[in-house]
Amino acid sequence: MTTPEATPGDAPEAAPEAVAKTNAATAADVPTQPGPVRIVVADDHEVVRAGYAGLLATQPDFTVVGTARDGAEAVRVCREQRPDVVLMDVRMPVSDGIQATAELMGDAGPAQPPRVLILTTFDLDEHVYDALIAGASGFLLKDVTAERLFDAVRVVAAGEALLAPGVTRRLIAEFARLKPRAPRRDALAVLTPRESEVLRLLAEGLSNPELAGRLHVGEETVKTHVSRVLSKLGLRDRTQAVVMAYETGLVVPGAGSSA
Repeated sequence: MTTPEATPGDAPEAAPEAVAKTNAATAADVPTQPGPVRIVVADDHEVVRAGYAGLLATQPDFTVVGTARDGAEAVRVCREQRPDVVLMDVRMPVSDGIQATAELMGDAGPAQPPRVLILTTFDLDEHVYDALIAGASGFLLKDVTAERLFDAVRVVAAGEALLAPGVTRRLIAEFARLKPRAPRRDALAVLTPRESEVLRLLAEGLSNPELAGRLHVGEETVKTHVSRVLSKLGLRDRTQAVVMAYETGLVVPGAGSSA
C-alpha cells in the first residue's frame, strides 16, 4: 500500500536521528499485535489533530479510537477507549501533555496504560525530558514524515525502544545535567551485579547486538537480562530504563562511566 508523503502540517522532513529506531528494532522485525493498534491523538490544533488521525487511519493495522484537544480530555478519552498508543502534544490547555501522561501512567487496573509518544517541535525541548520522566515511551518531531510516524507507532506498540541510541544519550544526559536529582541507588538493590551492568549499558544506548558483544553472551541471553531488569524495576520499556539509570545515579551525565 502506498502511504502519503505529506506530513500533517506539510512541514520539512524531521532530522533522521530524532525519529530513528534502535538497531534492534527495525520496521521489518517489530513484532505484530494480534489486532489493530488502537490509537488516540491529542493536540489542541484541530488541523494538526485531524491530520495525524487521517494519516494513521490509512493503515490497515491501525484504528484511531479517539481524539482530544487538551490534556484533560486526552485522559478521559484514554480511560474510556483503552488505546495502545497515544500521540500526545506537550503544550495543550487545561492540562498539558506531561500532566496527562503522568495521570495515565498512574492509572491502576487490569489494563496496562497506553504507551505515549510525545509530539514536539524541537528535539531538545526540556519538556520532552519531563515527559519521559512522567512515563512517555519516546517522542516525535511534529514535522515527521508519514512513514516514520507509522513506524514509530508500530515500534512503541510492540514495546520496543523508539529513540536512536545517540538521541537517547544526548537528550537524557543534557537534561539530567540541567535538572540534577539526588541519586537513589537504593532503588537498584533488587538487581544482581550483572543486571546493574546491563542497565548501565542500556543507558549508553547500546542495542541488543551491541550488548551481546560487550557482555560476550548471545542475544537471547541479553533479551532475558533486559526483560528481568524491566520487570524488577517495574519499567515498561528501555526508554524508562535509561531514565532510571540517570535518576538513580548509576550513570553520571558527562562522566562516561558508571557512578
